[in-house]
Amino acid sequence: MQAFRNFRTYFFRGMAALLPTILTIWIFIQCYTFIRENISTHINNGVVHVLVTSLDGYPYITEDDKRAYAIGQEPELQGNTAKLDVRILEEDVIRGARVQKAREYWVDGAGQVTGFILALVGVCFVGAFLASVAGKSLWHMMERMFMGAPLVKKVYPYIKQITDFVLTRKDLSFNRVVAIQYPREGLWSIALVTGTGLKKMVAHRRQEFLTVFVPSSPTPFTGYVIMIPSDSVVELDMTIEEALRFTVSGGVITPAEHRAFKAMTNKESDVSV
Repeated sequence: MQAFRNFRTYFFRGMAALLPTILTIWIFIQCYTFIRENISTHINNGVVHVLVTSLDGYPYITEDDKRAYAIGQEPELQGNTAKLDVRILEEDVIRGARVQKAREYWVDGAGQVTGFILALVGVCFVGAFLASVAGKSLWHMMERMFMGAPLVKKVYPYIKQITDFVLTRKDLSFNRVVAIQYPREGLWSIALVTGTGLKKMVAHRRQEFLTVFVPSSPTPFTGYVIMIPSDSVVELDMTIEEALRFTVSGGVITPAEHRAFKAMTNKESDVSV
């Protein structure tokens, strides 16, 4: 029995140590796979066609390469040697064999990383271009065109809100963290203050209101927007990041535990230096 308890303890301790690293590696692999399959493959195909078109002798192909390509395109040539010998001299077969040979390296082989690198460089170039006045103006014009499209305007604005929230380096619109009684009195939830209540509501009730966002767990990007009287909230000594971390972890990671972990990490870093 003791051996079983020790095994269980060691197992969960090992999982706690290894799981963050495994999940981090898995996320990066999934991101790389997604970019490779949906973006870099098309870039690599473009690289192949540019190289084959601009370099007359690239890549070098043999008679066997041309025969294999011709038979692959027209299986009936397999037993017709005379017609096959004539077919491999034609320009479309030669070009096709060169493209196929180039694809073996650039799309399916070691050269496929080129598309991934070019995709990253392209994204950085777009970001630098959009930082300029001309880039901003051009992008705003394109966005107005998207907003005017019948179907796109129903999807694009909401996707843009999510990506802007996750990726852009804008300050969060939340200004402080509070606790409110939600979803009913006696149950307390963490909420992020986004602003004051609607003027019509304040005038009608003749009291101050706060607009708060109650994030859901474990995905804090979804939740509920609530207007609540300002005198019924409890101010919390938490940062926005600590509140989101608390929500994502389901309440496991509290601000005190995170600060202790951060202090320990900084101490270990100082010792290693």
